[in-house]
Amino acid sequence: MSDYETLASGDAGKSNIVALAETGSGKSSYASGNFRTLEIDAALLARVERYRLGRLRQQMQHHAMDAVILFDPINIRYACGSRNMQVYSQRNPARYLYVAADGPVVLFEFSACLHLAKGLALLDDVRPARAVMPQYSGPHCARHTAAFVDDIRALLAQSQTSGKRIGVESAPTGALTALGEAEFDIVDAAIAMEGAKSIKSVEELALIHRSMTLTEAAMTRMEAALRPGMSENELWAIFNQHVLATGGEYAETRLLTSGARTNPWFQECSDKIIAPGELVAFDTDIVGCFGYYTDFSRTFHVPGAGEATATQKSLYRMAVDQLETNIALLAPGMSFREYSQRAWPIPRGYRENRYLDIVHGCGMTGEWPLIAHDMDWDDVGYDGNIEPGMTLCVEAYIGHRDGQEGVKLEEQVLITETGIDRLSTYGYSGELME
Repeated sequence: MSDYETLASGDAGKSNIVALAETGSGKSSYASGNFRTLEIDAALLARVERYRLGRLRQQMQHHAMDAVILFDPINIRYACGSRNMQVYSQRNPARYLYVAADGPVVLFEFSACLHLAKGLALLDDVRPARAVMPQYSGPHCARHTAAFVDDIRALLAQSQTSGKRIGVESAPTGALTALGEAEFDIVDAAIAMEGAKSIKSVEELALIHRSMTLTEAAMTRMEAALRPGMSENELWAIFNQHVLATGGEYAETRLLTSGARTNPWFQECSDKIIAPGELVAFDTDIVGCFGYYTDFSRTFHVPGAGEATATQKSLYRMAVDQLETNIALLAPGMSFREYSQRAWPIPRGYRENRYLDIVHGCGMTGEWPLIAHDMDWDDVGYDGNIEPGMTLCVEAYIGHRDGQEGVKLEEQVLITETGIDRLSTYGYSGELME
């Protein structure tokens, strides 16, 4: 079994739920749903941040990593609670975090931004980031990269472990090459990161629930504003305005389309004018409050041309059938392979435009695991187990290869000890369900 197949496991011989309970992160039962009533205050946020760092270190130890160096701003935020220029940093690795399995946690922050990390309890030190990218230091890049390696060597010397096995992700090529030339044992930090993020604490779910609630309110406002004659961009802006005004942060995609642009899926929002009687399909893909990703989808019928057509209703009912069948199938302990084999069978004519997966993880962004369709298993499928504490998005898309329109639906759920708890509760279209 590969590292990625066991990446959500805790210490050898322990299940994820046992490892969770040992963290002291609050009640270990997910089935109670009490996360919806927890008070979100500074103390809860601090406990969530400690839980996340503990999860990461648990996974580092499980995968024999002495330290990790994180450049991805989402992973930095997960591990230490620091947020700074998150979108910018996703394409410009100008800040990074060092986490020892048994030693210091040091944030190397973007120049002139060190004050932003003041008071963060999980950090042992904050230092200026080395300019390890040519666009930042030009001909001085090699010198900064050498200093970067010296920093890592000195930090490892402060750890209780004596090894040189370092997990690294999203690093500039020069920095990664220099670490290898310095004879560090370099492995992919994503194995530990994705395993850590896959199991949420009960208190973490309170933050996810708050983000979901605000996102659903934004979708309610958007659906109420939907009318023919407005552009896709205009409609999408109504959703985003409410998200930003209520504490959300940014959209990862622009997946709102209308009419013939709904099939095939993954066309982006445009200045196309929405026409009466069309379908409008929308995927939230929003990083909401507290940095948690809210990901569910709905499809609407545009008023102004009578009731929806029989074809539109048929597409919608098929998508609902696909979604509800696959939600009902989820069960703690089930393997990804069994789930894929038992999932709703996509009819012929609709397979060509199928969504790329059946289920994917969701936390601070789309996460591990990704459960592939049975027909795609030999190409991209991998095994693992559905476990309590996972928050998963179940996908449904129905669009005929020769059809004009398509229907996108998606639900975000929590795996509990006894089944599932729906996190997204936005209703289906009564008109399209008739």
